[in-house]
Amino acid sequence: MGPHPAVAAIRLAVRRVLHDVLTMAPPTSPAAPPAPSPSCSSGPSCSAAPAATAGRPPLVLVACSGGADSMALASALAFEAPRLGVRAGGITVDHGLQEGSDTRAAEVVSRMRALGLDPVESVRIEVGRAGGPEAAARDARYAALDAAAERHGAAAVLLGHTRDDQAETVLLGLARGSGIRSLSGMATASGTGGRYRRPFLGLDRQTARKACLVQSLPVWDDPHNADPAYTRSRVRHEALPVLEKALGKGVVEALARTAQLSRDDADALDSWAAAVEPSVRDDSGDLEVAKLYALPPAVRRRVLRRAAIAAGSPAGSLFARHLEEVDRLITSWRGQGAINLPGRVAVRRQGGRLVLRQG
Repeated sequence: MGPHPAVAAIRLAVRRVLHDVLTMAPPTSPAAPPAPSPSCSSGPSCSAAPAATAGRPPLVLVACSGGADSMALASALAFEAPRLGVRAGGITVDHGLQEGSDTRAAEVVSRMRALGLDPVESVRIEVGRAGGPEAAARDARYAALDAAAERHGAAAVLLGHTRDDQAETVLLGLARGSGIRSLSGMATASGTGGRYRRPFLGLDRQTARKACLVQSLPVWDDPHNADPAYTRSRVRHEALPVLEKALGKGVVEALARTAQLSRDDADALDSWAAAVEPSVRDDSGDLEVAKLYALPPAVRRRVLRRAAIAAGSPAGSLFARHLEEVDRLITSWRGQGAINLPGRVAVRRQGGRLVLRQG
């Protein structure tokens, strides 16, 4: 008799990603043994792993909070990795935002060790305030995961985002009036070299929770996930249920499908913009207004975004409203002055050219 359907589903999802890692990941290279990170807890909740060395199997880490999604992911990785000749470890990030978070992190480390993961590590981070509490926590968390992946020489880091998380992300993008790239949600692979992998984007949250239940895996429900002070929590517990009630079942699946369709379109438009950009620049590298005007708006704004980033504007601070203002220098020219972009980049229209300069 085979495993429970929920367990079979999570294992299959992880197996596919591991096959991809084995196929796509570059060979590991020799490195000096790593020292524990300064932010890494000492004692039993932190163990520094040996560095990746030539000829050793690739290492895949799971980012585990102790919640149902990430515990299901950790269990599937622990089961599948040795069968495919992959080393499997785990990282838990202690945000320090709740009383007893260090104890909770130590418990998660123990659970990962009980699954057979090695190395395992708890990393304490300091969460700032830039961009709001959710964005600040996310930025600090990914910075810690990046550092852990480098420290251990990991080929990939698995994240437990589910189809439900994807639907929430699309709704948040809609509420902000964001463009198609935002509506495309989370990618199955992202980060430097596709470091971050999301095996569960095709699975719902209940499948992960059921897999934990039938395997008797203890899980922790983060109270922040139910706190209405957080926007994503309100989307999860208020907005999505209302939509399901008004429109019927299937809203989550439809939103996740929208994300994939949007991603395909955004990728195609990005490729078009990258290909056409050299042809709209003159010999000095400035952008020719007449050639920009002839482009479809979606492609033109992508060219403008690429040019702004190349001039020094930070990608994470460059929003649709900035590009709309720059676009008006092309489509609604009335002699207006320079447009100031993040990163101290100024855009001016001069003699049929757009000139982007930093400082």
